[in-house]
Amino acid sequence: MFNTFKQFENFGHSLNAPGYHILARTTDDIQSAFALAKKHGLTVTARGAGRSYNDASLNGGGIVLELSAMNLIQSWNPTTGVVRAESGVTLEQLWQKVEPDGWWPPVVSGTMKTTMGGCLSANIHGKNNFKMGVFGEHVIEFTAILPTGAEVTCSPKVNADLFYAMISGYGMLGIFTSVTLQMKRLHSGLLSVDAFPVPNLSRHLSALQDGAPDHDYIVGWLDTFAGGGSLGRGQIHAARYLHEDEDPKPQETMKLKNQVLPPYIFGVFPKSILYQFMKPFANNLGWSLVNLAKYVASLRTHTFRQAHAAFHFLLDYVPNWELSYGYGGLIQYQSFLPKETAEAAWTEIIALSRKRGLPSYLGVTKRHRPDKFLLTHAVDGFSFAMDFKVTPSNQSKMREMLFEFDKIVVANGGRFYFAKNSETTAETALAFYGEETVAKFKKLKKRCDPNGLLESDLYRRIFG
Repeated sequence: MFNTFKQFENFGHSLNAPGYHILARTTDDIQSAFALAKKHGLTVTARGAGRSYNDASLNGGGIVLELSAMNLIQSWNPTTGVVRAESGVTLEQLWQKVEPDGWWPPVVSGTMKTTMGGCLSANIHGKNNFKMGVFGEHVIEFTAILPTGAEVTCSPKVNADLFYAMISGYGMLGIFTSVTLQMKRLHSGLLSVDAFPVPNLSRHLSALQDGAPDHDYIVGWLDTFAGGGSLGRGQIHAARYLHEDEDPKPQETMKLKNQVLPPYIFGVFPKSILYQFMKPFANNLGWSLVNLAKYVASLRTHTFRQAHAAFHFLLDYVPNWELSYGYGGLIQYQSFLPKETAEAAWTEIIALSRKRGLPSYLGVTKRHRPDKFLLTHAVDGFSFAMDFKVTPSNQSKMREMLFEFDKIVVANGGRFYFAKNSETTAETALAFYGEETVAKFKKLKKRCDPNGLLESDLYRRIFG
């Protein structure tokens, strides 16, 4: 049944591991994969689109069960906004199905290439976490296959303990087969976006905090190269839905042709090769100039209207953009800090990265709220995502610096999101999850997976 033995990579091409590849097309294929793993003493990891920045879908020496072929939208009700989809359906498939009927997924990631199973496993958040919470809060129910062979249906009221643990559980309790979701009603294919500069980190975080209540989405870009009194400077984009009477042609703006990201720049230059022209700038000097130019360009406060897809999926503007980082690839470090400690912690982290000569090339901030999922990453505060270029010469220095970041975050009551961070240890995970949460997860793991068939490189790293 093995398709092939191949090398798998993370999205940033900075981590890799060999595994036995199986492409699942039906639930029977999932059952067969578990039986095969048990027979041969192997472990299984589910993989959707492979968009994680870390080792969440890597399984060195084990089975990597690809679910991208289980990609049917099984039902869609344009009256109620309820959709049922297989776990391999992508956000791209989802929004393109529901948006022309006046609906939008309530929570989306920065790329539309993620799958429903991946969104559930990582319990993704978006630019509206402060208002709409995480992906799992909009799940009506899901179905999954456990390693025991049992097929379960879970909702907030049925198998609730599994519902709140499997969503956020990184695929380590069972494999999702379908998800039923409630969509968000739209009255226009456009958002009204306010863009304005912030001169330093204090003002940056205040703008996220103060601007959130008046908007549906808010996100910040942060210039990680700036120091001194300008440390934390950047730009805020705060957006709101248009009301029913604000768009004179809502049916037109909601047409797919007015939402899809164009494949060409100026109608002639293909975006598919643009990353090649970005490569010469993928160094400290190049990105410092890019960040400076972006900040100067952001100094004008303005309001404009933007299509939903264009606002949400910035990571899809340039296909294969991650390849611009070169041979060693990139990693992303994302921390979540309470609003009381975020400024002090991130001031220390940014200063440390500049001191070590390992600056983040891109910084993104968001406003967050807590949720009640078992392995939650959320806090009443903010998140800060940092992209780092990896090279053979800086790997050990980078790892050492990120360990120091972890200590700063944990000391300030922070948390982490394991679709991204690739160095966090089991000791650190225990420190922020707490012994009670880890014990509860391991008890469910023993119940759902008594033979330990579901494992990944990520699971072994953070749970030993």
